[in-house]
Amino acid sequence: MSEIAKKIVESRKSKGLSQEELAELSKVNLRTIQRIENNENEPRGKTLILVCDALDLNVEELQSLQINSKLEFKDLLINGLFLIILNIILNSIIGLLMLDSESNTNSKMGGFLLSFFIPFYICYNTQKLSGMNRMLKYGSGYFIYLIMSFIIIGLPKSICTGLAPCLLLSPATLYYGNFFLNTKLNQ
Repeated sequence: MSEIAKKIVESRKSKGLSQEELAELSKVNLRTIQRIENNENEPRGKTLILVCDALDLNVEELQSLQINSKLEFKDLLINGLFLIILNIILNSIIGLLMLDSESNTNSKMGGFLLSFFIPFYICYNTQKLSGMNRMLKYGSGYFIYLIMSFIIIGLPKSICTGLAPCLLLSPATLYYGNFFLNTKLNQ
């Protein structure tokens, strides 16, 4: 059911009106009211104005509800794709720094620093999220990459190269980031 239809139904019921009474008050056909409430028809123009006037609703607010609900799905899809791409890129960079045959101490240190500071930056910008939500939203790729590294290169090599500790450090930072920020801010 669309947001407009939900609001019309809620408002009609809160005023104690039947569909027939709303049709009479708004001077709109009863079948049109039924179609709106059954989500078969989206009220526009004059019909929307007549129904809103009968229910004392603001037309602009109803229309903005519909626009916001359409944007939420699109935004959710874009954010989801961005998070997947972000996880792939971060894990690939850390893997490259740790597993490259020519990696030296500097590149391994760079991998450790990236494993901490990028999740810490995410924590700083998402302080309102709980640690578990942040870890699931931004850190799930680290766990998948960790399991894949155990399967592909083996547990001993992933630990010895430093890849496993890096991939565990990132979700831990995402989870405990608020603790670090709150301790720093409270001092």
